[in-house]
Amino acid sequence: MDDWNLKLWNDDELEEINIPKAKPNKRRSTKCLERSTKNEYRRAYSETQLLDVTPKELKDGYSYNYITSGDVDALSYLKIILRQQNLNYCLFSTWCMACDDVLQIEEWLKKGKIKTCDAYLGEIFKGSYRNEWEKLNEVIPKFGGRVTTFMNHSKIFAGIGDKFAFGIQTSANINTNPRTENGCITIGHDIYQFYKDYFDDIHGFNENI
Repeated sequence: MDDWNLKLWNDDELEEINIPKAKPNKRRSTKCLERSTKNEYRRAYSETQLLDVTPKELKDGYSYNYITSGDVDALSYLKIILRQQNLNYCLFSTWCMACDDVLQIEEWLKKGKIKTCDAYLGEIFKGSYRNEWEKLNEVIPKFGGRVTTFMNHSKIFAGIGDKFAFGIQTSANINTNPRTENGCITIGHDIYQFYKDYFDDIHGFNENI
């Protein structure tokens, strides 16, 4: 489903399609991380070009800013990281994703490219992406990870490996589309911890509190 074509739902409609109403999270207030960093700027028109225009060694304290069009989704940015290191831990946050992308994450987990992964999904995910939801709940917990839905529209990756920690922000979901999108990879432990702390404290609709 194309998330740009989704309508706005009122509470009665949400109940009819089994989407839960929002419930409070202790840390749902706005958070801001201020950091001094150096910036690099890149353009890409396909995933292959995105990978090719990125330096072979990402540097601590640098942010790599992208504007893209064509075959580039959020998972393309994670591929950049995995080209340079394996990950001990990774979280991702997305409104929606395709089954092929779930299978790609499963492959990385099985091969040890990622040891543990947490998935944070939009509130419509369980009802609108049933196959992907079932597959994520089959795969992610096997490797010690968490799958949860909440009132979420953020597109984030954060993780840490044997070389560096990072945070990724994109306008794209984990589903391929032809639109122009923006993305940013920031290398540093502070941005990783910033996102990790926030998402760790989310109380999902599908979780027993």
